[in-house]
Order: sequence, then C-alpha cells, then structure tokens
Amino acid sequence: MSVEERANRFRANLEALRAEIGSVVVGQDEVIRQVLLCLLAGGHAMLEGVPGLGKTLLVRTLSQCLRLTFSRIQFTPDLMPADILGTHIVVEDERRQRSFRFQRGPVFGNVILADEINRATPKTQSALLEAMQEHAVTVAGTRYPLEEPFVVLATQNPIEMEGTYPLPEAQLDRFLLKILVKAPSQEELVAVLDRTTGKAEAAPRALFDAAEILAMRDLAREVEIASHVKAYAARLVLASHPESAEAPAIVKRYVRYGASPRGAQALVLSAKVLALLKGRYNVSFGDLRDVAAPALRHRLILNFEGEAEGIKPDQVIAKLLEEIPEASKEVERLARP
Repeated sequence: MSVEERANRFRANLEALRAEIGSVVVGQDEVIRQVLLCLLAGGHAMLEGVPGLGKTLLVRTLSQCLRLTFSRIQFTPDLMPADILGTHIVVEDERRQRSFRFQRGPVFGNVILADEINRATPKTQSALLEAMQEHAVTVAGTRYPLEEPFVVLATQNPIEMEGTYPLPEAQLDRFLLKILVKAPSQEELVAVLDRTTGKAEAAPRALFDAAEILAMRDLAREVEIASHVKAYAARLVLASHPESAEAPAIVKRYVRYGASPRGAQALVLSAKVLALLKGRYNVSFGDLRDVAAPALRHRLILNFEGEAEGIKPDQVIAKLLEEIPEASKEVERLARP
C-alpha cells in the first residue's frame, strides 16, 4: 500500500470515528478532534470545563467506539493511591494455604477517565505520574506494564476551587494537550434535549480494536516534517521563556516560566496527526499553529503580575504566533538576493 493510500485510509478511519462519536455527543467538534489527536499521538489530555458539558459522555463513547477497556476513577479527597493502582490481598487456596495476590486497580485499562482530578490530594495525584509517563506502575517493588493503547483523559472544573488541589507543574506537563470544553450553542442545546429526553438514546458502534489504533499511531509518527518547520516549533517554545532574546514583550512581562521540551514534542506529534486528518503526509506551519494553544497553554506559568492582571495563557500564545516568524532570521538572510 502506497503512502498516499495509507494516509487516505487513516483519514477515512478517523472521520468515521468522529462521526460515530458525534452520533452520541452533540457539537464539541473541536474537543472531539483534539481528544483524537491525543489518542493517536500517544498522549494524555486534560479536559477543563464546568459540569454537565458531556466530558464523561465523550470519554465513555470513545472507548465504546474503539472496543477498548474503560475505567472511570472519581477523584475525592479520601482517595488513596492503592485505590488507583491496586493492592495486595490475602487469598486462600483449596489446601487452605494463604498467599498474597496483586489485585489490579482501575488504572489497568485502555481509556482512563480521571474525573475531577484536582479534588484528590497530591499524594494520590502522583500515583498517576509513573503510569502516564512510563505506561507501567510499580507496587511493592514489582513493575506491572499497562496494556496498550493507554490514555488518561482527566477532567477538572475551572470554577469551583474550594477543597481542590491544583496539579503540580510536573504532572501538568505530562498531558499532551489541555482542552477547553465550552458551553453549547442554542442549536446544539436543543439537539441535546432531543437526544436525551426522548424514548431512546443512540448507541455507538465499535469500529476499531487496539491493534488498529496502534497501527494508526505508528503511521502518524512516520509523517514527514521539514527541518524549517521543526525549527519553527522549537522557536515557538523557546520564545515562551522570558529570558529568550526572541520572547515577545507580553512574555517578558507576564510569564515566569515557559514551555518545556515536552511542549515542542506535543506540538510536533499533534501536528503530525492533524496533517493526516487533513489528507497530507507532511506537517505544515498551519498545523503547528492549529495545535499551539492546546499544546502550550498548560505549560506556561504566569508570574504575579500576570495573575494579577488576569492574563490568560492563550493570550500569550496568540502573541507568540503573531510575532514569531515562520522563517528564522538566518534563513531570511540566506534567502535575500
């Protein structure tokens, strides 16, 4: 099969998956697209939005469309790491001999919904760190690999902050994208009422299995990215640091720390999947710009002045895209006659 045929098949499969999710989830087209970017780029996603916008429904529908194991973990202040990872229990065989057996926790699944992740204590939040980064967990000195594909989709409410524990920067950095879930329009809300207050609700079809998803991930990593496009992604990330010579004025004034190298990785990986979705086998500058906000917004740490002025990370990213040129100064110099 040629490269073009593989790319066309990838796009057709992804469009079919989007349509199947859309048969259950009304609207939220951009949210669905970004979640699929995470899934096929091999990363995790943070979904932020007020309650009742269908975040849980979206994640559950995704797992049903993919014939993957779904686990929902409701994060609460009294949740312990063992409630997520699992624990050793005492079992008794037919000869009444007792032994310890590891009882796996809900993290042993393919699609993990970490609901209201900021309600658990830092000790419990950190239980996901190894799983998200290494796709394995270690309990009592024994390492247990997690079944692939493994993706964590975490949610948090941006309004109610009482009794919550904000995620540390090290854990936020492990989310490939931060996706903002917004309220539906009037037409979408009417469609929601039609689907959820009638006699029956739509049931999604299972389209792909784990092997097919992993094959699509492999294809996404083969997508070409030219050196000057890759350099643009690197300049965007470096310009988000206030000490950088290319940093815009808004960065120097309001940003305390810029995006990490994982931000550049998130840009490139997400852009590769997006290029395939658009029917191309190479990453463009436009692909990087399209994924810049979800890939970088949770990696920018504002200083006190930025917090006091109510500056949003998306405002900083917009300025980065506006002021950082696609071609470096050296390339522009060499291009002059």
